[in-house]
Amino acid sequence: MSASSDRVTRQVIKNVLAKLQKEGEGALLRNGITEIDQALLDPFVLLVEFSFSLQAGFPDHPHRGFESVTYMLQGGIIHKYLKGHETAIKAGDVQWMTAGRGIIHSEFPEEEVNNGLQLWINLPSIHRMMEPKNLELSSLEIPRAAKDGVEVKVIAGDSMGIKSPYYTTTPIMFLDFTLKPGSQIHQTVPESWTAFAYVLEGDEGVFGSLNSLAIQAHHVVVFGPGDLVSVWNKSASRALRFLLIAGEPIGEPLVQCGPFVMSSQEEIDMAFEDYQKAKNGFERVKSS
Repeated sequence: MSASSDRVTRQVIKNVLAKLQKEGEGALLRNGITEIDQALLDPFVLLVEFSFSLQAGFPDHPHRGFESVTYMLQGGIIHKYLKGHETAIKAGDVQWMTAGRGIIHSEFPEEEVNNGLQLWINLPSIHRMMEPKNLELSSLEIPRAAKDGVEVKVIAGDSMGIKSPYYTTTPIMFLDFTLKPGSQIHQTVPESWTAFAYVLEGDEGVFGSLNSLAIQAHHVVVFGPGDLVSVWNKSASRALRFLLIAGEPIGEPLVQCGPFVMSSQEEIDMAFEDYQKAKNGFERVKSS
């Protein structure tokens, strides 16, 4: 898969290791996007790779003001809402969640061995207080394609002639690529969008230009301007797997505090007050 001569290839402008951290009892996290990266990676707020022991997880907690994508790589988690809705998200499955004006849920491991990722996507201020919703997709429902040693799962956006039928309020691309040894991919991305990759497996992936240094697993690779992302797997024996994520910047003020993503500190304070008083989207707190 060769790059078109009239395309501008995005070069790597930042490369950061998402370090493994312990949180609470039995939770291991890698934070790929932190607060200092939020302006650079607009509209993305958070990217975390997680795994839990059977004794760990996140009890009932609130969210407001953003959308999330949970993508399970191994094992499974149980996702519960206060209204009694419960789903199991297993390896290869995806859950889209719009927190909107307010949602309360819990997340617990279903199996001893589990590993997944969660991406938070900002909402424009006019949509922050939209009604919450969620959608679960099984692995079999996710479109995929393969050609010339490259496989892709199209969770959002389009690649290799395949388009996902699912959309977030803020337009994004979410692609899971696996490159066999010696293969390459040249993926078009809208020029105005923010783009980054997260490496899941492999230690000889080269991003941006063929003479760049190889980047290993658990690194976030941020791309500069252009309309093409080029990646090569230089390994002779190991596959390279990475997520390519891109989105349309919102360009509005953003304040994140814990589970809330809003446009100002005043709105953050109001979210905490609404949750404490079980109102404006958090009425179901009273029944917990």
